[in-house]
Amino acid sequence: MAAYEKAHIDEIASNQWPHWIPVRHFFGIDAFGVNAYRAKAGSTAVPEHDETASGHIELFYVAAGNATFTIDGEELQAPAGTFVYIDDPSAKRAAQATADDTVVVAMGSLRGKPYEVLGWDTKYLEGDA
Repeated sequence: MAAYEKAHIDEIASNQWPHWIPVRHFFGIDAFGVNAYRAKAGSTAVPEHDETASGHIELFYVAAGNATFTIDGEELQAPAGTFVYIDDPSAKRAAQATADDTVVVAMGSLRGKPYEVLGWDTKYLEGDA
């Protein structure tokens, strides 16, 4: 067995949700949460949510394109190469793509505790062909 796995973003994309790239699920990662979103200009790059229920902190990385993040009502521009770190689980967050083929990678976990797979991503993939 190899010490690594490799996949292109297009191999990981969900068939049902082509804007969502379930990285953690694809590789079977259980040490941290990681997913990605791909969007066209004017579309949602990261759905609005907070992490109050999970307590997770999140780090977003704009890998391609450009996005406008809204965090607790404050907007910030995030061109490719930008990291956005949110350490308050209760903060509302979302991102809108402002360029075609924007890719945002999202990583999250609890601060100071081992990661626990929550299963929400598996639920969204049920029936994915």
